Amino acid sequence: MAKPSNVIAGLDIGTTKICCIIGEINDKGELDVIGIGSHPSKGLRKGVVINIESTVDSIKSAVEEAELMSGSEIDSVYVGIAGGHIKGFNSHGVLAVKDKEIVEADISRVIDAAKAVAIPMDREVIHVIPQEYIVDDQDGIKTPLGMSGVRLEAKVHIVTGAVTSAQNIVKSVTRAGLQVNDIVLEQLASSKSVLSSDEKELGVAMIDIGGGTSDLAIFFQEAIKHTYVLAIGGNHVTNDIAIGLRTPVFEAERIKKEYGCALTSLINGNETIEVPSVGDRENRVLSRRLLSEIIEPRLDELFTLVKMEIGQSGHKDLITSGIVLTGGSSILKGIVEAAEKIFKLPVRRGMPKSIGGLVDVVNSPMYATAVGLLFYGMEKIKTGEIPNLTGTKVFDRVFNRMKEWIEEYF
Repeated sequence: MAKPSNVIAGLDIGTTKICCIIGEINDKGELDVIGIGSHPSKGLRKGVVINIESTVDSIKSAVEEAELMSGSEIDSVYVGIAGGHIKGFNSHGVLAVKDKEIVEADISRVIDAAKAVAIPMDREVIHVIPQEYIVDDQDGIKTPLGMSGVRLEAKVHIVTGAVTSAQNIVKSVTRAGLQVNDIVLEQLASSKSVLSSDEKELGVAMIDIGGGTSDLAIFFQEAIKHTYVLAIGGNHVTNDIAIGLRTPVFEAERIKKEYGCALTSLINGNETIEVPSVGDRENRVLSRRLLSEIIEPRLDELFTLVKMEIGQSGHKDLITSGIVLTGGSSILKGIVEAAEKIFKLPVRRGMPKSIGGLVDVVNSPMYATAVGLLFYGMEKIKTGEIPNLTGTKVFDRVFNRMKEWIEEYF
């Protein structure tokens, strides 16, 4: 069964789960979700592949489930990338306009000038995202094409990642029998499915709290201003519960989902929970308040570290519309109130929106990244730009850099 041209697939390779969502662009040009598959992730730690075979098996299981539900076979995917190795920074490029009128070639050249920065050999540019253009000192321009001017400047946000981490993701997906259309920063993908245009225009900080990492993205005037990956996520909360309550990790995860609360003040002091013990010991009955007292400090730490990063980025005053929490760990009860306590700003939970089809199935923050990958793919299809990274971009650039390094030193 061939893959129709209007079918897109997104693959969220996370620390806790690998999720594949298949979408279809309908006659109105809107996105319908037609299939979803999810499988526990066993080959990743903090967003980075540590076991390729386990990752490949999980990818195959998630993709097969999504294909079965959608009735479509897929041969290529847009893949999310995260992890502590991801770094983002802003850059600036300038050039003189040749014919006094800005054409596509001028825009490409000024973007190239902005991304002409020295990055270490072991890092790869994942995204170069234009923030704004400046024509003859007139700033705030989104599309300078066709404008008259003699000087064109571009402000961009550049995202880089470890070459080996990107390489291992591409390798895992390729071994699962799929091509990689593009690698997409996970918080960039999530923002496309949970943030509104008004929020991006006024200024918003989105925190995607996954299993192994928490990803921050700050938007202002529709442009991404800052990205950051914090190596703390929902798994750290689960481990704290396992140690604090002396219970197996899988039981700690279940207890967190069923009874967990991020704010102790929301718990009735009389509530109790049954906690399985390690080994053959009998189950114990403990206060639910005790569970919340374990969860709250870890989330306070997470939000405090993100707040510090926002302050150090210099964009604190831009966040007019507040904070949006998304990702699987944002489902935790009381997490919105806990975040408001730390940030002193309005906070909401971000769900995927502007989609049709299986809306009730993906109506959860845990699917924000996978749905966002579909929106990213849809944008690429509409602009006619569909890159293919399998066997080209990552591997060739690594080879060329190694070749240059050998020629330089030997």
